[in-house]
Amino acid sequence: MTERALSNAPHSLRFAAEGRGRSADRTLGAIGAGAAGALGLVLVGVAVSVARIAWPSIRATGAALVVGHVWDPSRGSYGALAFVWGTIFTSFIALALAVPIGLGVAVFLTDLGPRRLRKPVSSLVELLAAIPSVVYGLWAALVLAPLIRETLGPEPNVLGGVLFRGPNMGFGVLCASLVLAIMLLPTVASVSRDVMRAVPAELREGALALGATPWDVVRLVVLPHARQGILGAILLGFGRAVGETMAVAAVVGSRAELSLSLLSPAYTMSSVIANEFPVASSEIHVGALAEIGLLLFSLTLAFNIAARLLVARSTGDRAALRPRAGARG
Repeated sequence: MTERALSNAPHSLRFAAEGRGRSADRTLGAIGAGAAGALGLVLVGVAVSVARIAWPSIRATGAALVVGHVWDPSRGSYGALAFVWGTIFTSFIALALAVPIGLGVAVFLTDLGPRRLRKPVSSLVELLAAIPSVVYGLWAALVLAPLIRETLGPEPNVLGGVLFRGPNMGFGVLCASLVLAIMLLPTVASVSRDVMRAVPAELREGALALGATPWDVVRLVVLPHARQGILGAILLGFGRAVGETMAVAAVVGSRAELSLSLLSPAYTMSSVIANEFPVASSEIHVGALAEIGLLLFSLTLAFNIAARLLVARSTGDRAALRPRAGARG
């Protein structure tokens, strides 16, 4: 019933309608709370299940899995330090490539880009996020890796330094980091765009009124006020990079070694699980892979929680700065 009809209805009818409305609200609230609780139970259930599978490895190796650098299941050696290093190394290189471009795209979409181009560019960013990771991996294996091999040459020692040492096979840290950077770009750009849009328009207008250029507004107003949210976007991108599997497994080289060279093959935590879990036969081998998965789960969860808190705090702070209706100056 409409509000006017309820006001003209008898008191008993209005009371019954209001009672049904409150009952429906309580029912929907209970359903929503149950769904939210189910999500939490699923998360806890996954963690507990993985921990149970990993328990034989935890009991047999303990912390030696994380600090050991030799991975040889046939001899009973389970050291995952090379996998942790490969994951962190490729993720940081990918972030170093993706963050400047992602911030540039976000600034273009919020302040500096022509309005007629903002929607098409935003659609392109969303299309990049919609491409499956296995397609990125296939493209990197067939196009990007041969391009790196042909461009740098088989022995790119002329580049010098530690980062380009050793033979160049195309597959390795550099190729994996490049494809990861492309995959991280939509996350960094879209989240940064949202937190920059949350900066109150009054701050932009005030800076422009004082004679600032649009770039000065971005540099002196928008970026300082959105820095927490931008840091959250970077952490979200890092969490995505750490957990990426198929695209990285296709081009990273799948060799467990500790190296600072961008051309050397490597192994990540997610790719070793994907490659070796189907062929793992012993209980300790399966447990070691599950323990790596538990570590990866913990890292990804921690980075995502920290990123969400930073983004929520940034957008909340920006909303608090907006003038409220009826507020007096």
